[in-house]
Amino acid sequence: MESVAQVNMPAPRVTFSPRKNAMIGILVLQSIISGLMIGAIYGLLGVGFSLVWGAMKVINIAHAAFAVLGAYLAYFLLKMFGLDPVCGSLVILPFLFFGGMIVYRVLIYPVTRARDIVVSSMVLTFGCAIVIENLISLIGSPDPRVFTTRYTGKAFFLGPFAFQWSHTFGALMAFAGIIALYIFLKKTHTGKALRASWQQPEAAQLYGINLKRISMIAFGLAVASAGLGGIAMGFVYSFDPHTHNLWLIYIFLVVILGGVGNILGTAIAGLLIGLLNGLSLAFLPYQWVNVLTFGILILILLIRPSGLFPSEA
Repeated sequence: MESVAQVNMPAPRVTFSPRKNAMIGILVLQSIISGLMIGAIYGLLGVGFSLVWGAMKVINIAHAAFAVLGAYLAYFLLKMFGLDPVCGSLVILPFLFFGGMIVYRVLIYPVTRARDIVVSSMVLTFGCAIVIENLISLIGSPDPRVFTTRYTGKAFFLGPFAFQWSHTFGALMAFAGIIALYIFLKKTHTGKALRASWQQPEAAQLYGINLKRISMIAFGLAVASAGLGGIAMGFVYSFDPHTHNLWLIYIFLVVILGGVGNILGTAIAGLLIGLLNGLSLAFLPYQWVNVLTFGILILILLIRPSGLFPSEA
């Protein structure tokens, strides 16, 4: 009787809760959206770096330091004058653009005549990064900073998805910066001259293109885009004078994965890295996120050493 009873016992059933499945689906989609938003900022930080690397063969180690400088300038305008960082960027970007052109004329241009431009530029711009970091610490302080505006901590909802206003503004600024730079390079006469100068410099000179002037404009644009990326990043994370070291790692990853000089590829690579980070944070402890992110990127580069997209350098 005992054996018969055991045979007739119903097998345990695995039940799937529609509510639980829906919550997991919402979590995944929310993570994708958040990842794409931060990925757009990575992309913006990368496109200026990629532009200078592709156009002049200059690896600007100070690129992320200029981004932190832009974030600090926006922070000071907010604290001293109550100017929102979105509006403050309209003041900061021209300053960084012309400042970048001066840096190119005084420091970068002499290096472009060196026998090994890559190594010389890395050493020089590493020194620039240290100078910028210490100036920020001296004038401000080494304490972490964060933008505190009237909409900080507030969110709006689209269906079941929540969007923080500050993160949204940062992402919109990043998308706007990428689109503006892409249109400049593809549609304007100066942008086309810049692309021609890095693809065929000798032929560009024969057509009357002033390589020195074009390169100076490119460097100014790169510094301005870095500043805009730093302001956008300040909407998402806190920052301090040393933050540029972490940002520089992601900038290198985005550019190498997207292809040196490939603006569109760099932007897409930024979105992919942000997406990978967003999904990892949803399901893994924070300390494992970078392990998974960098592990997958290493695997991709082992399979495609030139990156996902062709280099235009």
